[in-house]
Amino acid sequence: MRVAVDVPAFALAEYQKALRTILCHPLITATHPDPKSLSLVRRWAGQLRHDLAEQFGYRLELIGQTVRLIRVQDALDATRPVEVRDRPLDRQRYAYLALVLAVLGRAGVQITLGELAEAVASDADRIDALSMDTDRYQDRRAFVDAVTWLQDRGALRVTDGSPSSWASDPERSEALYDIDRDVVNAIFRPSRVLQHVDSVAALLQQTLGTSENALRLAAAQRARRLLVEQPVVYFAEVQEAVRNHLRSPAIVEDIERLTGLRVERRGEGLMLVDTAGFTDSRFPGTGAVAQAALLLLGEMADRAVDPDARKLPLLAPATAAERHAALLSEIDSALPRAGVFIDAVIREPAAPAEGGEDPEAVRYSLLTDGFLRARMKELMGRYGVAFGEVWRADPERLRVKAVELLERYRMVQRVDGGVLLLPLAGRYRNVVAKVTRRRVQAETLFNGWGGNAGGAS
Repeated sequence: MRVAVDVPAFALAEYQKALRTILCHPLITATHPDPKSLSLVRRWAGQLRHDLAEQFGYRLELIGQTVRLIRVQDALDATRPVEVRDRPLDRQRYAYLALVLAVLGRAGVQITLGELAEAVASDADRIDALSMDTDRYQDRRAFVDAVTWLQDRGALRVTDGSPSSWASDPERSEALYDIDRDVVNAIFRPSRVLQHVDSVAALLQQTLGTSENALRLAAAQRARRLLVEQPVVYFAEVQEAVRNHLRSPAIVEDIERLTGLRVERRGEGLMLVDTAGFTDSRFPGTGAVAQAALLLLGEMADRAVDPDARKLPLLAPATAAERHAALLSEIDSALPRAGVFIDAVIREPAAPAEGGEDPEAVRYSLLTDGFLRARMKELMGRYGVAFGEVWRADPERLRVKAVELLERYRMVQRVDGGVLLLPLAGRYRNVVAKVTRRRVQAETLFNGWGGNAGGAS
């Protein structure tokens, strides 16, 4: 036994719940994600701090009534936006959130929503392509969404008034907040001085040792991080050193003992099966988009293995390094240049790019957008009554949202003109739909993953 060594057998389930909680919610306060989580994690703080550092390279910090997990950021992930009450923040709200944090950092113990809005509007007006006009309802609503995100995590607490009333009519309404400085400081933890960063890639740089033992430890920690942070880990997308650790039974045993979850091993990779509500979102899930995604995935998987249909073209996907480089470039293109101290930038070697097996050896089935549109039209014809009027009026939007969800869970990879069907899709063949008056409930029979990396067969 190499992990949770000081945890007795009768308390192991509780310890595993504490570890799952801090992995799922790296910021825990007296109210977030719920009133019980703080005491649970604090009870096991010593063992958690040791295991998280040794196994993943993470750092656990306890400050007052706040617990913060400082993760190692290996790569950016565009599929996990910050959400406020199940709505993803757009670029405007992200910007307002950053400015609100900056204002709170220099504020006292209390602040009114009007004062906070005035300070944020003043800062926003000095930034190119960003503004905040408190006379515009859309700007006030976006600002209140950013404030609500902080309120939900305990950084702000309403002591008087109503934020929603202020957003509707700031002339007649106001709201007063207490500021929890421990939470505010725990949220904003950049790994570099931001004024000295000329690329978002600098926030991902890690200081790694050069000895053989240090490199082996880094690869093992990277493997464990992938397993608990990603929906699925494909061997073809990781470096050989990481892949070797992923194939080791020892890491599977460690992760299963730490999390209380089961690791599913297939020829193409590994997946941590969420049987205990480990994450906030699961697949298959509820809601129109999730149900449409499962139905559409079943159509795609069936088409890929249809012996009577014309063979689908096989294409090599963009590598993980190529996808990440494209995302870095997109973000960097929006960085403000004015005020950045380019001459003071400390340029360090970038972290090694993730790369797996020879991309020439990996091909996935291509399903065109035309095929997806036709299948979605057929699905709406069969089950449209259960999806609601909004989706029936715009099936193309439902298709786009469904594909986005499938990409988030690494079932497909979008390419020009269609999607590539990834091996995990084979797990969801033979989808069976049951239609009720108000909804469609899609179920699936377990079929395993694809038989090879070339498609979901």
